[in-house]
Amino acid sequence: MALTHVTPDGQARMVDVGAKPIMHRQAVAGGKIFLRPDTLKLIRENGIQKGDVLAVARVAGISGGKKTAELIPLCHNIPIDRIDLDISLRSDHVEIIARASCQARTGIEMEALTAATVAALTIYDMCKAVDHEMVIGEIRLLEKTKS
Repeated sequence: MALTHVTPDGQARMVDVGAKPIMHRQAVAGGKIFLRPDTLKLIRENGIQKGDVLAVARVAGISGGKKTAELIPLCHNIPIDRIDLDISLRSDHVEIIARASCQARTGIEMEALTAATVAALTIYDMCKAVDHEMVIGEIRLLEKTKS
């Protein structure tokens, strides 16, 4: 299988998507951050000193998704129509689901993955003073579609 981001002589390159049709594209990415039960309780009760952890993580995820092309060198800068994050508390972790959509020549999965990752990193940053055992994991693409 030929890699689209590599020239025949092995050099990294940005893929030319100019000939591809503009289509409606959607992607859903997920992630988790595992925390101690007492940290989850503080989040639930809005007791983290930095503020409302889930609200800040949601906004950070949206902002991060919008900056994907600045962070990932070979990503195209695409017109994003929507980025939404659902962030929910579970028994031993916070679950993050990021949904993104666009009308573009290339997909939006990197933006969804970046949104989920930045949301998890934000939760980590906001809780690091009270929990030194946090683990970010299971960042993954759950779905991508085009029509």
